[in-house]
Amino acid sequence: MFANKTLLITGGTGSFGNAVLSRFLDSEVKEIRVFSRDEKKQEDMRIKLNSSKVKFYIGDVRHYDSVSSAMTGVDYIFHAAALKQVPSCEFYPMEAVRTNILGTENVLNAALAASVEKVIVLSTDKAVYPINAMGLSKAMMEKLMIAKARTINGNGGGTILCGTRYGNVMATRGSVIPLFVSQIKANSPLTVTDPKMTRFLMSLDEAIDLVLHAFQHAAHGDIFVQKSPASTIYDLAVVLQEIFRSDSDIKIIGTRHGEKLYETLLTREELAKAEDHGSYYRIIPDDRDLNYNKYFTEGMEQVSVTEDYNSHNTTRLSLEEVKEKLMGLDYIQRELASWSGS
Repeated sequence: MFANKTLLITGGTGSFGNAVLSRFLDSEVKEIRVFSRDEKKQEDMRIKLNSSKVKFYIGDVRHYDSVSSAMTGVDYIFHAAALKQVPSCEFYPMEAVRTNILGTENVLNAALAASVEKVIVLSTDKAVYPINAMGLSKAMMEKLMIAKARTINGNGGGTILCGTRYGNVMATRGSVIPLFVSQIKANSPLTVTDPKMTRFLMSLDEAIDLVLHAFQHAAHGDIFVQKSPASTIYDLAVVLQEIFRSDSDIKIIGTRHGEKLYETLLTREELAKAEDHGSYYRIIPDDRDLNYNKYFTEGMEQVSVTEDYNSHNTTRLSLEEVKEKLMGLDYIQRELASWSGS
């Protein structure tokens, strides 16, 4: 489906953008556009890839004009640009609003104006039952996408707007695995917030697979979720100690600003209407119009009698399974190869 197509990645110099480029660079895609505000990362990527197929656009999703100018002739969009760090969004919540909500609106409006075929917005498990500014802004991003998709669908088609919702993508920038590895290499204690804290685990390859599944199967307003296993943060630390043969201590530091004990990928309300796609769930949007009778006197949905789908009740990985998953990461292999103590 990507043969002779032009693909735009917002936030394209991040972990997700690099993974997309690795997957698509040797495919039949015609052009890949990397849109971001970091010229140094773009320059590093340009030198590393040295490919005429990749085009670079300096801009910021907060500014409609810069987004719009990059979309002429684009067929598909991966919208990955976001503020993702929970603590920084807690201290600067309006910055999260400007990038994650208003920036997304700019991307969606520009895509509609340019008659892009399909846009996928990348969301997070923190958008489900959100307690922090990052999750709240991503939840509003989802609502914004669904609202626009509902309007488009009601008017007879056009650009398909849809989304994917992720758990923790392992070894991405700012995640806990690189932090633990850096602490091990510095012979410092591994700082664990809460030994019982659980997180979903998925690789970057799995993240790309989820987006591809969404591209192939999504209709207006759909959100796709991968069924993912989970681990405690403590088990991650223990396994990394073993992998790197480290005798660093594990230090319990307590929960940080805006952190949950566990994350949720689907609410019980979403599970009531989700389609099972084997390795994925498809969350179908509520397509009712603004007719208040339907909300007050004509209820339609059957709320699931099961629990929500969260990192406490999903498949829990054993230590050996966590190790196998970590050892399959290119990041871990590179760090092991470069570490003098290995």
